[in-house]
Amino acid sequence: MGALNGILILGVLGYYLMYSASFSGRRRGNDNSGAAILALAVGLMVIGFAGTFFGGLIKAAVSRQREYLADASAVQFTRNPAGIAGALKRIGALESGSIVRNPGAPEVSHAFFAQGVTGFTQWLSSTHPPLAKRILRIDPQWDGKFDVPEPAPSVESQPPVDGTSSMQGPEMVRNMATVVAGAAAADARAVMDQMGQPTQESVLLARSLLSEMPAAIRDAAREPYGARAVIYCLLLGKEAGLREQQRALLQERADKDVYALMISLMPQIDALELRFRLPIIDIAIPALKQLSDSQYPPFQKNLATLINMDSKVDLFEWSLLKILSRHLDGHFHKPLPAAARYQDPEQLTREFGFVLSVMAHAGAMDQNLAQRAFDASAPTLGSPGLTLLARDQIRIADLDQALGKLDRLAPAAKSRLLTACVISIWRDERATPAEVELLRAFASVLDCPMPPDMAPGGRRAA
Repeated sequence: MGALNGILILGVLGYYLMYSASFSGRRRGNDNSGAAILALAVGLMVIGFAGTFFGGLIKAAVSRQREYLADASAVQFTRNPAGIAGALKRIGALESGSIVRNPGAPEVSHAFFAQGVTGFTQWLSSTHPPLAKRILRIDPQWDGKFDVPEPAPSVESQPPVDGTSSMQGPEMVRNMATVVAGAAAADARAVMDQMGQPTQESVLLARSLLSEMPAAIRDAAREPYGARAVIYCLLLGKEAGLREQQRALLQERADKDVYALMISLMPQIDALELRFRLPIIDIAIPALKQLSDSQYPPFQKNLATLINMDSKVDLFEWSLLKILSRHLDGHFHKPLPAAARYQDPEQLTREFGFVLSVMAHAGAMDQNLAQRAFDASAPTLGSPGLTLLARDQIRIADLDQALGKLDRLAPAAKSRLLTACVISIWRDERATPAEVELLRAFASVLDCPMPPDMAPGGRRAA
């Protein structure tokens, strides 16, 4: 806007001079100075019109190129071309388009998501490329048909979330979960295909989970102080001696208000079902991003100390730390330069075997069951020589190192690895909270975040 105003300044000056001359003419009667100022104003406005015209063309040309770049960036960062393409197809199907009926709309039209203004010269000074061209750049296989949105269901037709319906919350979750879980067990790839494209069942499940979650915990997780208190509660040990040491540490290091809130929330979180742990973490992440630069390092240090206080790290503690670190470290710290990618997945056969071994043991009671899960998932990777490690051969430090290398795989190889993990989980057609949390942690580390309702355990946890 600043650059364009520099081009349009002559026209603006002419307008104000004309405005001033009109008042001067009324006060001075036949004074020729008013007429001279008026003539100068008209001249400046005529000259300024050229600036207005060409300024609009410049703005429109730059804006059209930026729209193509914005679409490409959306695909790059979301890794979901269907998302932005689908939005554009929906806009194209609207009878009224996306027109903004406001006198000031042309000034900011280059910042709109789609063409927002109309006029006789819009074909020449359009700030957005034609929707068809934008869609074809994202989806070259598009058939040229826009998506007509289905009518939104009425409020009366939507299921209530307060538990007053004939089908209560837990029963509704079990019924929906059974249907979706059966499909996931039959074809694990269907779970991966639904990432980033939640179905109506997913939305209903999420609503039901939120309605069943205690309000005090849900509300606390949505603001920075409460989010820290909730995460601290999730990491408190079950043994009385260990918990007392952890409480003493937090009383000394944590903010007083955070510590007081943690004490009040402890009884409710202790009684919380395991299936709520992942949704709570997801709710807390946006609030934790609101911490100041001086608040995050102590919080991060307290987490590490709580986890290491018993000199061991269980899978839930590791999963929670990985999920939080993946979402928060890049927000508060300057990201490290990207390392070179592995072009040949065969270079990481050992790492593939390590991750699948961890997943197989997470849901198995003995070595035989773990071997069955491993044998079911390994063929998905197409890497010969994968072997199941014994439980006592698995160390958290080695898992960190393996995932650090696997994060440098191409996206297609990461997708195959996560698909193999899903197959491992559903080998026995059931999913434990530990398996789901582990899958979510793997997905976060591999930069393929998976919401809880899209993970198998989010649909039916044992």
